[in-house]
Amino acid sequence: MRITFQNEPFTPFQDPANHSAYENALQNVRSKLGAHYPIIIGGARIESANKAASVNPARKSEAVGIVSQADKALAEKAIKAAAAAFESWRDVDPNERARYLYRAAAMLRRRKHEFSAWMTIEAGKTRAEADADTAEAIDFMEFYARELQRICQPQPLTPVADEENELYYIPLGVGVIIPPWNFPLAITAGMTTAAIAAGNTVVLKPASPTPVIAYKLVELLEDAGLPPGVVNYLPGPGGTIGDYLVDHPLTRFVSFTGSRDVGLRINERAAVARPGQKWIKRVVAEMGGKDAIIVDRDADLELAADSITAAAFGFSGQKCSACSRAIVHEAVYDAVLQKVIERTKRLSLDDPAKATASLGPVIDDKAYAKILEYIEIGKTEGRLVCGGGKGSEDGYYIEPTIFADVESDARISQEEIFGPVVAFTKAASFAEALAFANATDYGLTGAVISNDRSHLELARREFFAGNLYLNRKCTGALVGAHPFGGFNMSGTDSKAGSRDYLQLFMQAKLVSERY
Repeated sequence: MRITFQNEPFTPFQDPANHSAYENALQNVRSKLGAHYPIIIGGARIESANKAASVNPARKSEAVGIVSQADKALAEKAIKAAAAAFESWRDVDPNERARYLYRAAAMLRRRKHEFSAWMTIEAGKTRAEADADTAEAIDFMEFYARELQRICQPQPLTPVADEENELYYIPLGVGVIIPPWNFPLAITAGMTTAAIAAGNTVVLKPASPTPVIAYKLVELLEDAGLPPGVVNYLPGPGGTIGDYLVDHPLTRFVSFTGSRDVGLRINERAAVARPGQKWIKRVVAEMGGKDAIIVDRDADLELAADSITAAAFGFSGQKCSACSRAIVHEAVYDAVLQKVIERTKRLSLDDPAKATASLGPVIDDKAYAKILEYIEIGKTEGRLVCGGGKGSEDGYYIEPTIFADVESDARISQEEIFGPVVAFTKAASFAEALAFANATDYGLTGAVISNDRSHLELARREFFAGNLYLNRKCTGALVGAHPFGGFNMSGTDSKAGSRDYLQLFMQAKLVSERY
């Protein structure tokens, strides 16, 4: 029996030896840039005529890899390959399926810096952010393997005389996995391995900005011995193959993490029963947030400033859990704002491959243009007190930006920017701050910094967020400790990294025999 689950430790980069090891990993990855990456269907490598370059967002002129792009014919082939593999994979003993995950996690642990370095170069993550991403990927595989072994045990039922009753969980079928680019290893690994651990087979459509990291994950699973066809790697434009995969009558479920608009589109299309379809498709969706940190009048202001700065600007604010709103009691508003400005000005915007970088570029040209547009909107809705400009033209760099005196109903207080922008809003009371925090269409994460027990308890009851943090930042959820998922337009509250998550990819079957 495996030891009790424990979160993978983060690398202590204060040790110079770890920086040196990371530099070696970066050098190794750079020696492999520009390679071609094929589609993988049923274990076969397929080169398509249509290819797309994955670009280093810190160095726009640098191609990370050249990736074959699928069309509808290949999407059909991938679905059929997954369906064929399901016929045998569903019957594999759950303990055996768990061992594939344990093996992959152990292999990833031994190659931690290598995978993290790929994220530094393809996703623009600093070494600390990339290391946390890799650690979380390990956590997901270790945690879900244990959960599978737990859930496959006999389930408790009320006994009935002269009957044998058994409840057990069986897989759903073929799934489509559509992960995001911002956690290109952790979330991709979590979504994929949870589904296959449960006995399903999948078509993995990687995020367009980070297909190489997804390919490396599929290679890792293959090296761990996963049978062909259980995971099929199908990069390609969402407009070309995304709808086709979601609509397909053999698709049993869709697991999606990404934007609100795309998530709603998937949910709408999946709800339509197609010819030949035998089931109601299941959609598991996480669709972003507009997360707030509330600072009370009696709060620890140093903690508040540290929490806001870290949660707003970690990975350039490109987290669905990022603090994009700071709602501060008027009695301490000016002091907190000034402390956050001071901390933000000390951040280093630079190539994330450098050990001294605090934050790097945003992911691509589309994100760059969108965030800069929101900064211009912010100038009409608040007072620009920090940042607002561009960094080096070598990449998609945007300065960490703070707007003060923003109304709670302003666009930059309501719409997900997904970049290094935070809006400060003044509240006259804790009750008003809580009302402001809840006044969005989202409900993913939130935080309250306060020493007033009655206010903390009120927040427990009334702050409507799937993940609420008290006296800490609103980012940094740990697998097993902080099951992750949100309310309202933040998604289906899937609670990734929880005891409930695997059941989203399974269905319960009851067998009763009377003697």
